[in-house]
Amino acid sequence: MTLSDLPLHASAKVENVQDLHANDAIARRLRELGFVNGEEVRLVARGPVGGEPLLFQVGFTRFALRRSEAARVLVSSTGGVA
Repeated sequence: MTLSDLPLHASAKVENVQDLHANDAIARRLRELGFVNGEEVRLVARGPVGGEPLLFQVGFTRFALRRSEAARVLVSSTGGVA
């Protein structure tokens, strides 16, 4: 499953960030922001227009991502809903 598929208020663990090409700046930046293997992430909110942007929480920090960016982060469901 990807972050963009995560139900609202659900938690998951990051497995991997997909690189679309060599030296992928977006994938690198997502990892720098904390989307790394084993990190817990939660979908906090969705934007009003087409459900974009998506607001995720990693630790105590929140990030707004486009759906296309969130689709690059592979996660496994922890079954947790806050």
